Amino acid sequence: MKMVWLWLLILFTANLNLGLAHVNGGDQPLSKINILKTTAAFNEAAAISAQPVLLGLKGEDTQWITVNFVNPKPSSDDWIGVFSPAKFDPSTCPPVNDRKEQLPYTCSAPIKYKYANNSGSYCTKTGTGSLTFQLINQRADFSFALFSGGLSDPILVAISDPISFVNPKAPLYPRLALGKSWDEMTVTWTSGYDIDEAAPFVEWGRKGELQVRSPAGTLTFKRNSMCGSPASTVGWRDPGFTHTSFLKELWPNFVYTYRMGHLLSNGSVVWSKMYSFTSSPYPGQNSLQRVIIFGDMGKAERDGSNEYSDYQPGALNTTDQLIRDLDNIDIVFHIGDLTYSNGYISQWDQFTAQVEPIASTVPYMIASGNHERDWPNSGSFYDTPDSGGECGVPAETMFYYPAENKAKFWYSTDYGLFHFCVADSEHDWREGSEQYKFIEQCLASADRHRQPWLIFSAHRVLGYSSNYWYSQEGAYEEPMGRESLQKLWQKYKVDIAFYGHVHNYERTCPIYQNQCMSKERNHYSGVVNGTIHVVVGGGGSHLTGFSKVIPHWSLYRDYDWGFVKLTAFNQSSLLFEYKKSRDGNVYDSFTISRDYKDVLACVHDSCEPTTLAT
Repeated sequence: MKMVWLWLLILFTANLNLGLAHVNGGDQPLSKINILKTTAAFNEAAAISAQPVLLGLKGEDTQWITVNFVNPKPSSDDWIGVFSPAKFDPSTCPPVNDRKEQLPYTCSAPIKYKYANNSGSYCTKTGTGSLTFQLINQRADFSFALFSGGLSDPILVAISDPISFVNPKAPLYPRLALGKSWDEMTVTWTSGYDIDEAAPFVEWGRKGELQVRSPAGTLTFKRNSMCGSPASTVGWRDPGFTHTSFLKELWPNFVYTYRMGHLLSNGSVVWSKMYSFTSSPYPGQNSLQRVIIFGDMGKAERDGSNEYSDYQPGALNTTDQLIRDLDNIDIVFHIGDLTYSNGYISQWDQFTAQVEPIASTVPYMIASGNHERDWPNSGSFYDTPDSGGECGVPAETMFYYPAENKAKFWYSTDYGLFHFCVADSEHDWREGSEQYKFIEQCLASADRHRQPWLIFSAHRVLGYSSNYWYSQEGAYEEPMGRESLQKLWQKYKVDIAFYGHVHNYERTCPIYQNQCMSKERNHYSGVVNGTIHVVVGGGGSHLTGFSKVIPHWSLYRDYDWGFVKLTAFNQSSLLFEYKKSRDGNVYDSFTISRDYKDVLACVHDSCEPTTLAT
């Protein structure tokens, strides 16, 4: 029994640690299931079934399922778990050293669940009911399990026959990202095909013209790549294979169509659906360019699964609002805390499916947050268990970003009139560190004549926030946050710095060393002295409260879900808008109007040396 108790101790410790996460994200709902305590008490009179049995007959990668069930001994805490792969008996548990030791009934958490009484038709007298679930293609079959005993003491009563998509291995959920040059777009997707089964590629070209094929690289990761539980234990699920193809030498501002393919050994090809994107503008191109920025969105379930009913309550609002306005968006930055999977690997597929309408159409650029990276003794700057044992591996594998080293999640990228410096707040950024040198190099490399709008971003608030816990710590920032960086922001005249981590919205005045450098609130013209700092962490997770005292530098605060939209009309005019996810309306805005000479002008602690020589 030692091995069983060890597994239970690991799970309990992981759940406790996750519950102590710094940000009010709530507990990962799957962690509430004490799955290692599951016992089986099958009853011949109990039954559960799911329809249809074969999914995706018309090429769908998402389908609604009806589950009917009966429990002869019903109770109010009966629940239905969705398992994938469908087989989840003791044979899926890691081996034990002592044959006398008893294995748990299962060692794998479900991918989602609902309480039986979520069904309006559920009758605790007869024990009959019906529920609907939305499933996505996740490279394996599914089964539905009826439990009594609640989440803390699960008793398995009945298991359905498996159901499956027609092609579980199909190429799915493309996500675009900018490459390392302005004329390059990357396409990353997930499939069940390893390279010894099929050769991955993208077929693409300008709309209506000859299509070409570009090969793709293939990556995956294994359980032993995880740093701890639950990612390495009950949260583990095979992630399939991640493929990335590089589409190069794109013409600026053209519509390109593309689809992913896998060339099988018999010469046939398994195709994805057809998608399209518009290529990036040439750096410095004087045209309309629109950027979306937010953090901490997470994922949510459209079928109302209890798994996410209260975990990331604003995630679908943000997702759907962006989908509705997609024709008016050119690029998206999601600056950390992407999925909040916290060690339950199945959630990464569900997140990529949720954002697919956005990420398949415009570049979806990401940053690293504490829920992607942090784990004790793993090299993260913060020695916390917030990643649930993932220690950055799923994020680094399943998304492309143009970093020199994927494990060092900092990078620069250009889009038209914008130059972005994306920092990694989960690694040391202080003066003298490797990342500090990168940040200075990135800021210094901006050609402010061609790309006048210089943007800095990081997950944690390295600038200013009047969030309640920062106010309790007294500095209104992540500890050690701006001490090293503010002189760089000022020296290189960063226009706006964006952060997540704090789940609300806040905008400061143009500020340097705690002092507002302008009395203007909504329109800045000419020389702008200081950097405007914006917290935009209300992408979807539980909201975070503010301090009761409003600091002098805080111009606008909002306790709601939302995102920022930047619109560059040309080299001289920028519009900033904060929109709420619930309705898409603008609730805060400002403009910047200036010329190149204003960017060059000498301001406090940002003056080029001069000489009296002629």
